[in-house]
Amino acid sequence: MSASLTGFTGFTGLAGFTGFVVRRLVGAVVTLLAISVIIYAVFYIAPGDVAQITCGPRCSPAQVQQVADQLRLDDPVYLRYWHFLQGVFAGQDYSTGTSVQHCGAPCLGLSYQTDQQVTELIVAKLPVTVSLVVGAMTLWLLLGVGTGVLSAWRRGRLTERVLTGITLAGTATPVFVIGLVLMIIVCGQLQWLPFPQYVPFTEDPEQWAWNLLLPWLSFALIEAARYARLTRAAMLETLAEDHVRTFRAYGVGERSVIGRHALRGAIAPVIALAANDAGAAIGGAVLTESMFGLPGLGRELVHAVNVVDLPVVVGLVLVTGFFVVLANAVADVLFAVADRRVVLT
Repeated sequence: MSASLTGFTGFTGLAGFTGFVVRRLVGAVVTLLAISVIIYAVFYIAPGDVAQITCGPRCSPAQVQQVADQLRLDDPVYLRYWHFLQGVFAGQDYSTGTSVQHCGAPCLGLSYQTDQQVTELIVAKLPVTVSLVVGAMTLWLLLGVGTGVLSAWRRGRLTERVLTGITLAGTATPVFVIGLVLMIIVCGQLQWLPFPQYVPFTEDPEQWAWNLLLPWLSFALIEAARYARLTRAAMLETLAEDHVRTFRAYGVGERSVIGRHALRGAIAPVIALAANDAGAAIGGAVLTESMFGLPGLGRELVHAVNVVDLPVVVGLVLVTGFFVVLANAVADVLFAVADRRVVLT
């Protein structure tokens, strides 16, 4: 995507935008296939006894052989990968030793620790991670963009210096430090909030938000610092452009210049970064979930790695990759919508 001064209006522009979206979707599908090849190669074609690693250290020789048969380790590599893709798109049957279990599409395999379908496990854990990411993302956008706009507006004054120092400190502080300090002060000493315990939104929306407020803050404060710095830089660049100077020369109020014109021109990179971070945060919430004991995808990934539950690890990595690729495609589209000057290629 290049950024010359042109736009997309009328039928021709709409057709160009539709083609742009289709190309991004095709690119996303190709990228996902490439990711699946890499992940499959890393976990299932790596040197070592794959069947023993997948089954776990406590498996008997018969169980290891059963896993080897399910993974078709005697077949050529390309047939094994094709069988893996067939499971994802069409489902497949698995033998649990006492019965045969059908795993419907999209099938990512069975956990060798619980015999539970990996897809079902991910679906059960996903609402927790999505709740964490959506709430934290809302906070970090409000805090980050608001701080960046205020810092650019008060450039050269004490307000800007204070906000710049806060954002630098936020960028340099690890999330587990902020989370630990907040738990000690807010939950322990002041007792303003309960120690986080996930409550499904469908059961009690108020308790859902109340228990997630502290994890949201811990996650959001780190990200808000990055968004504040990006927004400030984009705002300063936009405020120096000729059209903004023209508005000021015609006597347009400073608040109108900031809110209606400068922010509109500076918001495009923020939108693109937010869309990218939304996908990355799905897989990057490991520390926050582990610290607060939230039963989400990140905590499940740590558990699967610890017990060497290979199908669960592969499934979670694939799902994380899917969200990252999807978020990047959405970011490209949102960037084009937010800034009509870009050329859609």
